[in-house]
Amino acid sequence: MAMHECERVGLDFIDSAPFRFVSTVDLDITGEQLFEVLADAESWPHWATAITKVTWTSPEPRGIGTTRTVNMRGGIVGDEEFLAWEPFTHMAFRFNEASSSAIAAFAEDYRVVPTATGCHLTWVMAMKPKGAAGRIGMTLGKRIMGRTFQKFLYNLRDYSNRRFGV
Repeated sequence: MAMHECERVGLDFIDSAPFRFVSTVDLDITGEQLFEVLADAESWPHWATAITKVTWTSPEPRGIGTTRTVNMRGGIVGDEEFLAWEPFTHMAFRFNEASSSAIAAFAEDYRVVPTATGCHLTWVMAMKPKGAAGRIGMTLGKRIMGRTFQKFLYNLRDYSNRRFGV
């Protein structure tokens, strides 16, 4: 499979990307439990249903510079590198390469804040499509994509509740 280089964006891209999707959810689990789920490669397809497989490609411990490969529906593959890894509060990663030539830059950011009953998660997906067709497609699909990403977080809540018996 041919892979295409993506822009090696930093954390500032999360706030400045041309397309940003912000989703939030209150979870009845701790930040520590949430990170257990996020670090578990097997958990991702259960709640982020666009993902079919996650493979960590660098050894533990996880941290800045950790890499993994994510396989998604439609045959899209992304090689990711972590830009932030602060256990129980913050993680972020970018695509270094993608199988789709329509992705110029891509990053995700997960921020966790403790609450009285668990934690609050804010997830930002930041994208920059390549070419006019990519920009038009993102513009037309933005509303549906936003709803889909929010649904992933509701799935995460349901999955986490089952996993931890909440």
